[in-house]
Amino acid sequence: MPVLHLYNPPERFVAGTVGEPGHRTFFLQARSGARVTSVVLEKEQVAAMAERVDAMLDEVLRNSGGEAPIPAVAPVELDDSEPLEQPIDEEFRVGTITLSWDGTTELVVLELFSVVESGEDPEETGETGETGETGETGETGETGEDDENLADEVLEVRLGAGAARAFAKRAQSVVAAGRPSCPFCGNPVDPEGHICPRANGFRRIGQ
Repeated sequence: MPVLHLYNPPERFVAGTVGEPGHRTFFLQARSGARVTSVVLEKEQVAAMAERVDAMLDEVLRNSGGEAPIPAVAPVELDDSEPLEQPIDEEFRVGTITLSWDGTTELVVLELFSVVESGEDPEETGETGETGETGETGETGETGEDDENLADEVLEVRLGAGAARAFAKRAQSVVAAGRPSCPFCGNPVDPEGHICPRANGFRRIGQ
C-alpha cells in the first residue's frame, strides 16, 4: 500500500513555483495546521489540472440544471496570493493524476501519485503525467492504472467547489507568470532573448 497523504479538506491547497522564469520548479502544496505536504510536477500538469478542474465543475453544474452548489467563478474571498509555505520539503514527484467529483459529499477529489521508477518505456507503463477527468461518477479515467497501483506515495486532496475554483484560478495565474511569449513565433522568450524561427534566425530580445 502506498503512503497516503490525505487532506479532507485542507486549510490551504495551492500551486506555486521556486526559481526564475525559464528555470522554475512547480509545486503543489497542501496544508492543515502544522502539517504540510509539497509535491513537484511539470508546468503542463499544473495547466492541465486547472483547466480540467474548471471544465469538470462546469459540466457538473450544467448537468444539475444550475442546482449544484458550485460557483460559476472563483469566490473573491478565497483568493490566495501568498507565497508557498516555507521551508519547502519535496515529498515526491508527481506522475499520474486523477480527478473526480464525489456527488455524495459534493467535493472535488484530486489524487496525485508518485512517479513509478522503472526501466520500461513510459508509453508502456502509462506514465503520461496527464490529468484524467471523470465527471460525477467518481470513476477515474485512463491515467495509468498500473502506475497508481505501483506508486509509493499518493497525495489525496478533497476540496469544496469554491476552493477548487480558487485553486484553478491561482494555478492558471502561476503558469501564466512565466516567460513572455514571442509575438511572432509564440515560443517563450528568455530575458536575454531567443532565436526566432520567423526572424530568419535573428535573436529577438525580450522586453
